[in-house]
Amino acid sequence: MRLDVSEPSRVLACVVSRCSLFERIKVRQYDDPNLLVLKDIMQHGDAKEVTIGDDGVLRMHGLICASNMDGLHELILEKAHSSRYFIHPSAVKMYQDLRQHYLWQRMKKDIVEYVAWCLNCQHHKYEHQRLGGLLQVLIF
Repeated sequence: MRLDVSEPSRVLACVVSRCSLFERIKVRQYDDPNLLVLKDIMQHGDAKEVTIGDDGVLRMHGLICASNMDGLHELILEKAHSSRYFIHPSAVKMYQDLRQHYLWQRMKKDIVEYVAWCLNCQHHKYEHQRLGGLLQVLIF
């Protein structure tokens, strides 16, 4: 955020916002040996489905290739699952949402494991609630 006050009667403010998650993915792609091999194959022209976008991010079939360095998968899952806009979606819904943007090995398995370990989902989701049992007649 930058605030420039050149005259007392005028204020000019400029706010620049960048997604830190997107920047972290972009930086970690160049540290992951698996993605570096994929990038080399793409540069030799052997992989047509792999591209590097104008933003410098490696994509396969248009999906962002996410590395698992520094717990990046965990961070993506946390943001997708605990955001106030999503409110703890199920594993199926979360996978459907994330597969539109991201791609990594064992993605579905990671999502299922993450949702299974979510304490909020374990306690409050309908699927995990125990039935009260049969109704008992109260005799007075």
